[in-house]
Amino acid sequence: MGDFEIRVRGRIGEAFRAAFGELTVVLRPAETVLLGSGLDQAALYAVLDRIQALGLELLEVRRLPATPQ
Repeated sequence: MGDFEIRVRGRIGEAFRAAFGELTVVLRPAETVLLGSGLDQAALYAVLDRIQALGLELLEVRRLPATPQ
């Protein structure tokens, strides 16, 4: 399990944001950043499948460094 940052092109609207309810959504000027905490591989692939199904352009997927507890 890990924390991930997923970037898609453009600013997604409220309806699309609802499709990613388990993630933190950050709107930037030219992109949307989806932040997922504690995602396992299956959950990450489910998010990527939703991005594709919604016709969003995936820019980047990054695993974030673990934060010390």
